Amino acid sequence: MMPVQAPTTPQATWSRSAERIMAAINRDPLTAPHALRNDALLAVSVAVVAAALALLVEDGRRPDALGWALLLVSHVPLVWRRRRPVLVLVAVITCVFPYHFLDYPHTAATQAAYVALYTVAVTGRPLRTVLVGIGVITMAVGVLLTISAQEALGLLKASGWVVAVLFCGVDVRFYRQYVASIVERAERAERTREEEARRRVAEERLRIARDLHDLLAHSITLIGVQTSVAAHVLSADPERLDRETVAKALDDIAETCRSARGELRTTLEVLREHGSPDARGPLPGLDGLPDLAEAARLAGARVEQTVRIRQAPPAVGAAAYRIVQEALTNAVRHAGPGPAVRVELAERQGVLHLSVRDDGTGPAQGGTPGFGLVGMRERARSVGGTLDAGPRTGGGFEVTAVLPLTTTGERDG
Repeated sequence: MMPVQAPTTPQATWSRSAERIMAAINRDPLTAPHALRNDALLAVSVAVVAAALALLVEDGRRPDALGWALLLVSHVPLVWRRRRPVLVLVAVITCVFPYHFLDYPHTAATQAAYVALYTVAVTGRPLRTVLVGIGVITMAVGVLLTISAQEALGLLKASGWVVAVLFCGVDVRFYRQYVASIVERAERAERTREEEARRRVAEERLRIARDLHDLLAHSITLIGVQTSVAAHVLSADPERLDRETVAKALDDIAETCRSARGELRTTLEVLREHGSPDARGPLPGLDGLPDLAEAARLAGARVEQTVRIRQAPPAVGAAAYRIVQEALTNAVRHAGPGPAVRVELAERQGVLHLSVRDDGTGPAQGGTPGFGLVGMRERARSVGGTLDAGPRTGGGFEVTAVLPLTTTGERDG
């Protein structure tokens, strides 16, 4: 079955023709496709018009063989008008001046000269165009003065056509430059939008990776500690099984799993969003710090927490939450059994000061480094803050962070 084509209306045909004309006007003549072929067709068309004028207009004697030769040869250089516009103009004038000097029909020979003048104006700088125009008018008047002062005066009066052609060429050149600048700005804006989109995607992926690392590391560490407690109770004295302790440990594991599942769902919700890339759901904040401390206590740590700040921007609160979460996870994992951990948050001069200190043994020497410290530093930098972490002088490990409370971003990073 052949596809049915929509009927072509005169309006559609005119619209396509107008689009082609505007595309030809907007296109740079030096980079246009098929330039040589199109200029050859233009030269033939102008030559046909010139021959018709030579036969029909009587403003000089009828051309003989020499006149026809000069007239037709003057159109040949137009084939290369885009490549060497000034040389083409000189070649055309070289043929046209003897033609006028011999008093052949003057109107017939002006078409090629106008095309060459227009090409010079549309492809060159305005200064060159002005100099060429002055030179052409001066030479033409000088040649005609040798024939007749009246003819020279008539040409000087008609020099307005030369100025009009040159002005038209300059105007088209400026118009093409304007269109090219608009296109360039649009392309640059499109590239900027694409780069911004790629940057936002990369930031979002990094944010999700950090959230998943903090969440999984914290939850798995707590589950591991709580499972170890239950296993120890079961194996320590099977004859006198403390069912209440085992049940509490299992309940703690279940609660940790539920909390991790809920936070994991919130973290990954952004991957299902089809609207704004900033729609991330509620961010964890300072109000979640007591839950972190309680979870660390259930894992065996002795946590003391002091919070001397009421509220913080969402991005800063989320960064502080994640830093404390990772620091407590590291303390439970590396500080040894029953570490004492001190968590302090205070606002001083518009800055949030955060510290997490423990008295444990610290990570084992030669162990494989993870991404926890790197992630904490990235979170601090994401809101314009700084973070330091390392062993304490008297033993244990300390994490300190300084987070400005005047951040303009709302990113959890």
